[in-house]
Amino acid sequence: MGRIVGMFLLATLGGLVPSIAWPGQRPVRTAPARQLPASTDQHQQLDGHRSLSRDARIAFIRRAQVWSPTNIPSMDIRTGPGGAGAFQPNELVTCDYTDARLHGGTRKFHCRLPNGDIVKVRYGTSNGEVLASVLATRLLWALGFAADRVYPVRVTCRGCSSDPWTDQSSRNQVRDFDPAAIERGPAGHEMWNDNDDRKWGWDWRELDLVDPAQGGAPPEQRDALKLLAVFIQHTDTKTRQQRLLCAPDQVTAPEQCDKPFLMLHDVGVTFGRANNRNRNSVGSANLQEWINQPVWKDPAACVGNLDKSMTGTLGDPVISEAGRKFLADLLVQLTDQQLRDLFEVAGVDRRVTSDGAAVGARVDDWVAAFNAKRQQIVMHHCPR
Repeated sequence: MGRIVGMFLLATLGGLVPSIAWPGQRPVRTAPARQLPASTDQHQQLDGHRSLSRDARIAFIRRAQVWSPTNIPSMDIRTGPGGAGAFQPNELVTCDYTDARLHGGTRKFHCRLPNGDIVKVRYGTSNGEVLASVLATRLLWALGFAADRVYPVRVTCRGCSSDPWTDQSSRNQVRDFDPAAIERGPAGHEMWNDNDDRKWGWDWRELDLVDPAQGGAPPEQRDALKLLAVFIQHTDTKTRQQRLLCAPDQVTAPEQCDKPFLMLHDVGVTFGRANNRNRNSVGSANLQEWINQPVWKDPAACVGNLDKSMTGTLGDPVISEAGRKFLADLLVQLTDQQLRDLFEVAGVDRRVTSDGAAVGARVDDWVAAFNAKRQQIVMHHCPR
């Protein structure tokens, strides 16, 4: 892996409470969140969803923001975002196995914490999403884009089988999971259309509906978000992976939110190579695959290099010069120490294949690859 080296935002969104990785949210320890029913699913881990008609959903998107400024050099990427229920890096967390509905195709389970919270736990050294979800959410948070909070921890599970993803029966035993990552769902009010297949979120193509004249995010911020998705090779972009979120206490009338935001919910298939079937092995925390993907598919036309998966809604986006510059101006503020913290806290050196072969790469190599890819954005110029 040695030769790889050579190859290669302080205002917060006003009124938001710290239970999601809202931009600018600082590492703090606060009171635990409310208790949730044992059968709850990740989608219901909210203060309560609010229904939207089709027209109200479009109106929400038109007024939505995607970014808020942070003081990037001061962001503690190793500790990560604070708020209710935050965990310290590598903290030992004890919980009780909970049988709850699961989505996706990678190892995870739900577990009840001593305070009653039910959290989603990703686990396993061969599960690249354990690492990549930490990498992507911390980077998004530091730069000012909203995403779930993901914490790298060790988990002692009472009642778990040795592999809860394949054996979901409850056992009279205690099992340890290391590495593991706990995902914290958003505070506030998730908004969706109860009669729409897209009720869980938004389609990346709907970014074009956002209207600055109605208070929505300007085009350069939306393009910067698309380019950041290219940068991290965010391949699993089906509608469920993005969410319409209204800040806590900002639903001022039925179907009316004063602080609408478009957030990214599941970014675990990143820092590898975007691929048709969202395969974890090549798409999640795979350094060599990430290195091999240039940022630009067509540099002259500023077409980003991002293969769209079968279920995805973003592929090879065309980026404006204003969008490229917006993201470049954010990326250059990240320090070398922050990059080392990012890859160290995620545990990138612990990655193994499904058959146990070590494929983890050195932190130095990941930092070098990040810097090389950053330069592809910073030193480039787009025609429009």
